[in-house]
Amino acid sequence: MNIVIGSDHGGFDLKEILKAFLEGEGHNVLDYGTYSKDAVDYPDIALLVAQKVSEDGDFVGIVIDGAGMGSAMAANKVPGIRAAACYDTYAAGNSREHNDANVLTLGSMITGPGLAKEIAKKWLGTSFAGGRHSRRVNKIIQIEEKYLKK
Repeated sequence: MNIVIGSDHGGFDLKEILKAFLEGEGHNVLDYGTYSKDAVDYPDIALLVAQKVSEDGDFVGIVIDGAGMGSAMAANKVPGIRAAACYDTYAAGNSREHNDANVLTLGSMITGPGLAKEIAKKWLGTSFAGGRHSRRVNKIIQIEEKYLKK
């Protein structure tokens, strides 16, 4: 799978661990930063990842900050993005199967490396179920389209 990954300074260590794990699992991983522990603003990284996913449907995204919430909020402002902050494997699977999430956000202050690997593996390995869930995802898309500023 093609994955674009990014983090702020607080998520840097976990990003590096997760990136190596995902590459070891055979995924193509693009790293959109940050590339050190120097302070950066998580919305900037979330935006870069979300833009790539929005522009190239062959990619999904993973963004890591302290709690995962801020990056999800920022990424979800980009049209076409359905970012989910996940803290366990159930939420990871559900966000893909029911909501067709295309960006996963993780919190490095909440989720350790072992669990982050399990969450990412579950998230990447789960497909959208379609069916009744398609109607609901389409409603999310309609809300987005209604409020897009043109």
